[in-house]
Amino acid sequence: MPRPYPPEFRARAIALVRAGKQVKQTAYELGISAGCLHQWLKQDLIDRGEMPGKSTAESADLRAARKKIRELETELAIIRQAAKFLGQDKPHPKGFTR
Repeated sequence: MPRPYPPEFRARAIALVRAGKQVKQTAYELGISAGCLHQWLKQDLIDRGEMPGKSTAESADLRAARKKIRELETELAIIRQAAKFLGQDKPHPKGFTR
């Protein structure tokens, strides 16, 4: 799912809240929901190691690994179907031609 806000925008919003502005006011001024800003703050705490959870980098690595697994499983399914299709016309092991 594409993220609608660039990382610089998120970092600026988080910095404003860390500087002492209220979350609700900052969210209103930036045109985002307060819940969205709360999620960004929570993820920032996780990325900084101040809170347990999956960091942004770990999530990206996991997403890439899952995508690669899906691609490999698709390739394997195609190869299995081709082997099944091509295996029907096997010649007789002793060269029998009838």
